[in-house]
Amino acid sequence: MKLTSKEFKPVLDLLADIGTKLIAWQDDLAHRKIHSKKDFKTEADRQAHQFLKKGLSSLFPGVPVISEEDISHADKRPEEYWLIDPIDGTASWYNGFDGFVSQAALMVNGRPIFGVIHSPRMGATWSAEIGRGAFLNEVLLQKLRKHDRLKFVDNTPFAHGITKEIMNHLDTNLYLECGSIGLKSVLVADGTVDAFVKDVLVRDWDLAPADIILSEVGGSICLLNGEKYLYSGSYEKENGFIVSRDSSLMMKIVSLQI
Repeated sequence: MKLTSKEFKPVLDLLADIGTKLIAWQDDLAHRKIHSKKDFKTEADRQAHQFLKKGLSSLFPGVPVISEEDISHADKRPEEYWLIDPIDGTASWYNGFDGFVSQAALMVNGRPIFGVIHSPRMGATWSAEIGRGAFLNEVLLQKLRKHDRLKFVDNTPFAHGITKEIMNHLDTNLYLECGSIGLKSVLVADGTVDAFVKDVLVRDWDLAPADIILSEVGGSICLLNGEKYLYSGSYEKENGFIVSRDSSLMMKIVSLQI
């Protein structure tokens, strides 16, 4: 299937629509019902899943939609499919914070070729299509450049764990608190911060939408050991990851061997 930028515009609108609903649902007890305390899944996750799956299936008939909220995920994947995270940062959504997003990526032959991340509370939509650049609210993002600043991002008020260790090694105290994995990743892509590192389990739908956005501006995602992040096999990757503004910063972080 050959898709043009014009054909992707309805996907941006679809994500904006679910964002409006998510804001309204924050004060609705029915949507705040918790179905799984272990995974922190709410009725809003289910409803957002159904809304996006129905919308994408209508826009792109015959293209499978694989969601974080699916009951199971087979390791064998279609050649072409949508990969979605209806609410990335459910805890932020539930607790009234701004740091939640909805996101989607179109995967073809094991790589994202289009991605969109929408933050309802920030009124911001990041998107990218392979070979056409990356955009913030449909304004073209500039290519990332090397510079001396080293600003990290994570989801706690103060840097901790591996982020704090890396910051200490690199002699920087520049830090930003922010919410979901997808949101933190695109803050690297738009130049707000320079790196985002986690040493926890991550899932493909967390990173795929941001991956194509980063690649279009010269940023990168890799595993914590420096190996390429592959969208194949299990959807869960246990070895942690690095999001960086450029490859030299990425290798500097890898070389620390923390």
